[in-house]
Amino acid sequence: MGSRRRWDDALHLLALLLLLLAPAPPRARARRDAEVYCGVCRALIDEIDWAVKKVDPKKTIQVGSYRISPDGSQKPNEIPYARSETHLLELFENICSSMDDYALYVDPDTQKRSYMRFAPRDSEKMSSVDFKNFKFDPENSKSLKFVCENIVEEYEDEIISLFTHEADHVADKLCNAKSEYCDPSVQTLHPEL
Repeated sequence: MGSRRRWDDALHLLALLLLLLAPAPPRARARRDAEVYCGVCRALIDEIDWAVKKVDPKKTIQVGSYRISPDGSQKPNEIPYARSETHLLELFENICSSMDDYALYVDPDTQKRSYMRFAPRDSEKMSSVDFKNFKFDPENSKSLKFVCENIVEEYEDEIISLFTHEADHVADKLCNAKSEYCDPSVQTLHPEL
């Protein structure tokens, strides 16, 4: 009976040690994760919006069925290519690579942290950027791309719906209302990082 009691005491001691040594879920980590997801969500929408605006507005794509009307004519349905599901799906294949051009930016006046683009896009001139307020970290860049891919995978249908219906304030609708990544009242821990 004595060895069983020692065994139970040892297990209790081990469980207590593991509990004490296990890191408590830090609030800073939850805030940082929410900060990353919110920033990437907004950056993703900005990148898609920029890519959509680059497309010639006259370019169209045929969609739907090719039904013959009662008069015997066949009229294909054409929609603008820029906001078509086809174009958006093509964008999703490489859009997260643009996260390499984003880094954590700390506003020198307010100390507000956000993810901002530091590199110009094709044929785009950057306004004077103060690089000393950016926090560059190669590991963070990989995390941004990973988070972007997660968001695209999880909210692909919602992103397509918002862009194909030419919704205004897409970033607010996706990042605040649908995903709640940027909703300050909801602090979600995203352990995927």
